[in-house]
Amino acid sequence: MSIDWINFTPWSALLGGVLIGLASTLFILLNGRIAGISGLLGGLLEAKKGELDYRLLFIAGLLLAPSLYSLGATLPEVEMQVSWPWLILAGLLVGFGSRLGSGCTSGHGVCGLSRLSPRSLLATLSFMGAGFATVFILRHLLGG
Repeated sequence: MSIDWINFTPWSALLGGVLIGLASTLFILLNGRIAGISGLLGGLLEAKKGELDYRLLFIAGLLLAPSLYSLGATLPEVEMQVSWPWLILAGLLVGFGSRLGSGCTSGHGVCGLSRLSPRSLLATLSFMGAGFATVFILRHLLGG
């Protein structure tokens, strides 16, 4: 494994991490809710009174962020390495796993770990381990 030093961008990564932490902190302080994307998005389908506004604003912020970023920097080129059917299957499996694990990577990995939740630690170790195993199998055992 080697680091691509030419494209290594620690400052933008640090800024992104700080912004994610700030947004998560403000969200829980202002709304008393965890900023888990699967919960916010899933809640749009069955939003209770008073919950639709903040859910829509949060999702809109996620969609607008790349446009705002592109005003000051060049967006990275997106390179698809799989076909659409595989991408759709992967998305469905992630959605299923999010429901099964009572949360997604952002809810458990960012918000849950910062609250020292043992359940979130176990969930994060599980999905990171599954991701590592998947990459190892696909790249080294199956040659993909």
